Amino acid sequence: MKPRLQVHYEERVRPRLAEQLGSDNPHRIPKLEKIVVNVGVGEAPKNPKLLDAIVEELAQITGQKPVVTRARKSISNFGLRQGMPIGAAVTLRGARTYESLDRLGNIAIPRIRDFRGVPSRSFDGRGNYTLGIKEQLIFPEIDYDKVPAVHGLDVVFVTTTNKDDEALALLREFGMPFRGEQPVLVGAGS
Repeated sequence: MKPRLQVHYEERVRPRLAEQLGSDNPHRIPKLEKIVVNVGVGEAPKNPKLLDAIVEELAQITGQKPVVTRARKSISNFGLRQGMPIGAAVTLRGARTYESLDRLGNIAIPRIRDFRGVPSRSFDGRGNYTLGIKEQLIFPEIDYDKVPAVHGLDVVFVTTTNKDDEALALLREFGMPFRGEQPVLVGAGS
């Protein structure tokens, strides 16, 4: 069974984007390629148990086993040596991409305190959008009592387009709540 947002993309978003972009070629219409969730842990070399807890939390949030990221080069001022574990990352592809976007947009983001929308300027110039989340506690999978430390994470939405305006239109059609815009609930009669 296909995820709800994938069906929404195929039935509603693709035709709307084709009309907005004026494209007859179906391969030219942007789509969500993958989502990368990344956590950097500055204290990981000093506290290995913290990194283990973060790997476990990322696995709960994404439903997929994270990869431990390691330092590429030594930096003596930070007490960092090449190859030391410094974080964890997960790459979600296929159906998990749409499921994760659905949970993020409809469950996790509304739980942020004083939420006014995500910034619309966090594009990298190549059609990818990065969202920084300050607390992992907004995800319902995380048990507050079992959290050793509150940390943030970065969520990168990688699209098939290399133009920021097309990627913005794609994420807007998925219902991403950008600042200054009315949020659109996907699946609520849209």
